Amino acid sequence: MHFYEGYHFGGMHLFWWIIWIVLLIWVFATPWPIPGDQRKRERPLDILQRKYAAGEISTKEYEERKAILERDGTE
Repeated sequence: MHFYEGYHFGGMHLFWWIIWIVLLIWVFATPWPIPGDQRKRERPLDILQRKYAAGEISTKEYEERKAILERDGTE
C-alpha cells in the first residue's frame, strides 16, 4: 500500500535532504574555537612597549611610533 507512489510526501524527502546538506556544510565551514587555543592577541602599543623595555628601540623611535599609533587609533 503505497499511498504516495514513490514521491515521498510530495517532495518533502528532497527538502529534508537539502536541509541536512546545508546544515552539514554550515557545521564544517564554521570556524569553531579550539579549546586551549585562546591566545591573547597583543595590541600594537603593547608590542611597542615591550620592544622599548627590552632596549630594542630608542626613546626617540618609541615616541615617534607611539604618536603614529595614537594618531591612527590602533592602540
